[in-house]
Amino acid sequence: MTAARGRRRSTKFIFVTGGVVSSLGKGLTSASIGALLESRGIRVSFIKLDPYFNLDPGLMSPIQHGEVFVTEDGIETDLDLGHYERLTSAQMSRLNTYTSGKIYFSVLQKERRGEYQGKTVQVIPHITDEIKGVIREAAEGNDVLIVEVGGTVGDIESLPYLEAIRQMRHDVGAENCVYIHLTYIPYIAAAGELKTKPTQHSVMKLREIGIQPDILICRSERPIPVDVKQKIALFCSVDPGSVFSAVDVSTIYALPLALHKEGVDEKIAELLNIWSRAPDLGEWERILERIESPKNGEVVIGIVGKYVELTESYRSLHEALTHAGIVGDVRIRPEYVDAQAIEAQGPDLLLRGVDAVLVPGGFGPRGMEGKIRAIRWARENRVPFLGICMGMQLALVEFARSILGLEKANSLELDERTPHPIIVPIAPPPNEKGMRLGAHPIRLIEGTLARSLYGEEEVSERFRHRYEFNEEYRERFEKAGMVVSGVEPSSSRVEIVELPEHPHFLAIQAHPEFKSRPMAPHPLFIGFIDAAVKYRDTREEKPSRLVPVRGASGE
Repeated sequence: MTAARGRRRSTKFIFVTGGVVSSLGKGLTSASIGALLESRGIRVSFIKLDPYFNLDPGLMSPIQHGEVFVTEDGIETDLDLGHYERLTSAQMSRLNTYTSGKIYFSVLQKERRGEYQGKTVQVIPHITDEIKGVIREAAEGNDVLIVEVGGTVGDIESLPYLEAIRQMRHDVGAENCVYIHLTYIPYIAAAGELKTKPTQHSVMKLREIGIQPDILICRSERPIPVDVKQKIALFCSVDPGSVFSAVDVSTIYALPLALHKEGVDEKIAELLNIWSRAPDLGEWERILERIESPKNGEVVIGIVGKYVELTESYRSLHEALTHAGIVGDVRIRPEYVDAQAIEAQGPDLLLRGVDAVLVPGGFGPRGMEGKIRAIRWARENRVPFLGICMGMQLALVEFARSILGLEKANSLELDERTPHPIIVPIAPPPNEKGMRLGAHPIRLIEGTLARSLYGEEEVSERFRHRYEFNEEYRERFEKAGMVVSGVEPSSSRVEIVELPEHPHFLAIQAHPEFKSRPMAPHPLFIGFIDAAVKYRDTREEKPSRLVPVRGASGE
């Protein structure tokens, strides 16, 4: 993107909306567009505008909402911000995520402070001005800001956001603003054709609000023929060259290449009058080749969780494993196993055939005994193990019960009456939620597995937890063979533990999956997958596994 020397260039805006049905992939589409623009040398950032009234998704059930992604500055966000960070070099913060709860709360605070000078506070202009204000703040210092509006066109909750982005074209000029509408073209087998009517109605809703989309990206199970694109263009008043097909892809990392093949980035550059270098997509092509045609076969990773009804609850984990597979040139097959099913059927039945076991985070007592049984199974059978957040806490509880002989050891989160509280609340509480959030340093101990995997003395990881290891038990754990391999530098708080006598048994209090990228896989996941490959190649048999039963939902 070029500009005359000495003249400050203004940010350009891409507004992404969705229609027909929810969960079309606006976040992935936005992230992929960002990746394509970055490949042209353009600096991009994002903002996600969610219409729900929660202040953030931190207290929402993962089964309903999916994963809670955590930024460096400790903001709990929608999982789409994880897509933004994985597919581009942009780093998200509090400036890049807003809900209706945050917007209205800010306006009400201003009203109480008298900032509106006695005026009647209304959706227009006060709410819409607040929305435009956060958009402008997120845009500072970037060539292009991609604005994703959550929800589906036609939802009453989204109307203030749509009105705000309608006004933005008037504010910044048509040459600095592009509206992209992501829609769905269903294939009706009985009729043997793709149906465009839902898209026509969705665009009609947008136009009633005053937004004429410049580009339509049409999701479909099959390619959209030229004549169908022309029909869509005619009935939606869009240039025929601005209607693009987005056919389902095998992996999210194929989407930037698929959209580029359709010409989406070229059309955006044309509409925004962006002059840039030709896109360099060689790295994306290499990544896709390794994902689709790995040379070293496949490993099966058993992920023992309590939110397996919606695997989006573990989206960053899934992607971090994939990233490590790129390094090892191996396909990752995640097997999501319900922790409650292990409680009912036992780990021998449900984990037979896996090459490694991963126990992720979670809150509340449901399914936790199943996770503990899975950890014990991995430890005793010398199967590679990685514990994350609650996974580390439960690994410590399991060790206390099995090795230290403290049969009723537990976390105070799970049992307030335990005589051996191995895991206790963080003291003093870090905030009103009692939760430690965001990036914090970890000092790695020389001679440990963690230190060898990271290759550094000190690293930074993102945290999201309310409980931590009880230091009163530390000496007993270390004498019994548990090695503390990572600590918080100033307080020596336990952050990483491992068992050196085990082929690969490591657990971390942080969430390393939040920092993994396809072009920069996380070292802990690289080591974990490498151990899984070695285990796969050395064991004699691969017995078939039973299909795990699903547990109940809720905490």
